[in-house]
Amino acid sequence: MKIHSILQLLILINETKTPAELTRELEALLSIYDFDFYGIWLNQKPNSDQANLMLAGHWPEGWRKTYATKKYGLIDPMRRMLMVAQRPFRWCDAVEAFRDDPYHKRTARMLQDAARYRIIDGYTFPIHGRTGLLGQVAIGGQPVDLSPAELSLFDTAARRLFWRLLEMQGAASDLERSGGHDTELTKRQMEVLSLLADGMTSNEIARELQISSHTVDWYINVIQEKFNAKNRQHVIAMAFRLGLVS
Repeated sequence: MKIHSILQLLILINETKTPAELTRELEALLSIYDFDFYGIWLNQKPNSDQANLMLAGHWPEGWRKTYATKKYGLIDPMRRMLMVAQRPFRWCDAVEAFRDDPYHKRTARMLQDAARYRIIDGYTFPIHGRTGLLGQVAIGGQPVDLSPAELSLFDTAARRLFWRLLEMQGAASDLERSGGHDTELTKRQMEVLSLLADGMTSNEIARELQISSHTVDWYINVIQEKFNAKNRQHVIAMAFRLGLVS
């Protein structure tokens, strides 16, 4: 059964000695499941070297440049779902969740572009820590149906792969020692924060979430108090520093 291949990877993760050896084992598993592409990202601060965000990965040539050039990161449903998700999610479910938002036309263009690169569907596995979102592991290509048991095992493997790569690069202990933050936000507060970080005004956020602008202002004030921030700009800066948005 394919599921035994995931269990084998879980055993091999700690036995590998180099990132190249580790990614070969991961790619062998993904090949069994017919996933064509993957990425393992560290959620760094906004002033970090963007080229260093991906710890390991394989994507179609030209796709990442297209994604950046067309600024799809601002409307990408998978990225937006990542900001609020606590568990793994399938990309088609993220697309459906934002189907009626104001960006649906741009999202449709993004999906068409992705399809030309053979990126149709996939899964994202958020990696959380004391400071919030630390990173993510994404696998995709053609549509693949994972059973609940397979999804759970892939989630476990994603977290262990993430930390093992950081260990190999000597960065795991520094990340674990980084100062924590006791602030916890509700799902709605995270949605408001994510849209605020994308540069939206209160009125735009209100239309996006189908609530009043006064309610949006109330959420932002609550977040500001939780962060002990001076203003909205300080809220956004704190959110990036804590890894709550990227």
